Amino acid sequence: MALIILFGAVAFYAAESSFDSGVAKAVDSVKGWIATKPEINNPSSTKKQYPAIKLKESVLLDVPAISQLPELERGCEVTSLTMLLRHAGVDVDKTELAKEIKKNGEKRHVIDGVIHYGHPNEGFVGNMHTRKEYGLGVYHKPVAELAEKYMPNRIKDLTGVHFEELKIPLSAGKPVWVIINTRYQQLSPNEFETWKTPQGEIKITYKEHSVLLTGYNQSYIYFNDPLTGEKNKKAPISNFTEAWVQMGKQAITYLP
Repeated sequence: MALIILFGAVAFYAAESSFDSGVAKAVDSVKGWIATKPEINNPSSTKKQYPAIKLKESVLLDVPAISQLPELERGCEVTSLTMLLRHAGVDVDKTELAKEIKKNGEKRHVIDGVIHYGHPNEGFVGNMHTRKEYGLGVYHKPVAELAEKYMPNRIKDLTGVHFEELKIPLSAGKPVWVIINTRYQQLSPNEFETWKTPQGEIKITYKEHSVLLTGYNQSYIYFNDPLTGEKNKKAPISNFTEAWVQMGKQAITYLP
């Protein structure tokens, strides 16, 4: 199935008479996030002036893999961000991002059996460098904010979209940063625990992980795994999707 996304309008062609509902939704929503830079020769114009994007049946990008180890035992999020930024041409190192990512200063304590700790969307929780101390990681909001520092007005936080929409940047040659778990499949409820944070209660899992999506086909999703340093690792796309949804549908990419 081939879909063509053109400039400010969406036009698509298919050999089949009906479309997968998720793909249709992805095409319909592209007007909301495809680049919004003004025309080069007319700065006052808001008309989208970007080449057509073909939503491909399969994609596999060539993105160099980076390992988070040994420096950052909990640094999967900033290491995946490093891969994303480098793919965009930004000269940055994982240790630099580890220093710059917003930190959550809330201390962990337990009161009447209830864990009180920081919210990962308010900054990195715990010690990023070692698992010998308490910690977890960081979610999409601080990561997108840090990415924006390096690529002003070119970072797109796709958190909350349908999984099919992640195929749009991939088809355009752009990898996608995501939050997932280390099993790449939906976890059982007993693998989560509840934290009370200043922003409210959240459920977290210590199997939380971040990878960089590099491709897909009908059966598999491909990604660079900072924990193993493996390039274009694969997992069944149906299992991966369920896990990604369970972890809050968090995703970030960059615009042209």
